[in-house]
Amino acid sequence: MTRTLKISVNLCIPAILLMMLCNIRSLSAQETGTRYFNQVFNDFSMETVTYLTKGAEKLEMDIYRPKGDTEVNRPVILYVHGGGFAGGKRDEKRYTDFCETMVKKGYVAITMSYTLLRKGKSFGCDFSAEGKVDVFDGTAADVHAATQYVLKHAEAMNIDSQMITLAGSSAGAEAVLHAAYVKDTQATLGAGFKYAGVISMAGAMINDRLITNDNAIPTQLFHGTCDNLVPYGTAPHHYCGYNTPGFLTLYGGRSIADRLASIGEGYYMVTGCNGGHEWNDRPMIVYSDLITDFMYHDVLKKETRQIHIVKADAPDNSCSDRGHEMACEVR
Repeated sequence: MTRTLKISVNLCIPAILLMMLCNIRSLSAQETGTRYFNQVFNDFSMETVTYLTKGAEKLEMDIYRPKGDTEVNRPVILYVHGGGFAGGKRDEKRYTDFCETMVKKGYVAITMSYTLLRKGKSFGCDFSAEGKVDVFDGTAADVHAATQYVLKHAEAMNIDSQMITLAGSSAGAEAVLHAAYVKDTQATLGAGFKYAGVISMAGAMINDRLITNDNAIPTQLFHGTCDNLVPYGTAPHHYCGYNTPGFLTLYGGRSIADRLASIGEGYYMVTGCNGGHEWNDRPMIVYSDLITDFMYHDVLKKETRQIHIVKADAPDNSCSDRGHEMACEVR
């Protein structure tokens, strides 16, 4: 059953009230041992495969699966790391720990490498806006190639091909948002394919109007209001000046949530009040429970919810000049 639920929670509230709100929000999944919500496995296996070869470059991904699992239609979380399209590795500890957390709840978790199109080069204000868009699209193409591998091997992997959720941090978040919502990148996946959901951690996209009622999917957005690299709202990438080559307006987590709200679709927004770019990995380290809540209710149970949670427990990065003070209040 699909239901629409609008929830706003400001976590700068008394502890007793917070406990009541949290209990109300998650009552339907509090039973001990609920697969995909609680830990139900103690061990897992990890397999590394090559999903794409480009000349001498082999792109690999690590597939985490619960040991002893007999389920044949398992949902997948495909994670894309950050690093400014110049660095980062799929097997950094914060990413493998996140995969371990999710696989023990019954998911198949995957971390993927991709071509670092800006390795040894700038992705800042001296790099052209057109070049940045090409990088978004090029990395999205790698995401789709990894998805194709999963689809091709769905039966052997015992996964549900209609339940692939993308997740990404920073550059990876930009890649998964464009993979999920920019139609021009999706030609290789075939007509009618849709990801089951997308999780963006400090990500943005080139145009929030690319999101429509026809292509909207469950979307979770984590973003700090004072992110100085990827805008929380609508602003230039890296806050580049108008006359610089890299001036490119991006639409961050808040703007994407507002777009989804304006067309009556669900969203799950988590605002880091005065938080910076550390929100690109903070959700995996501190708030994996919120990711689980989104995956269980919004993706698997197909509940349509409009949620805005405000967190004020991260480092304080003052940015009063950006006009996001109201973002620290639940709307």
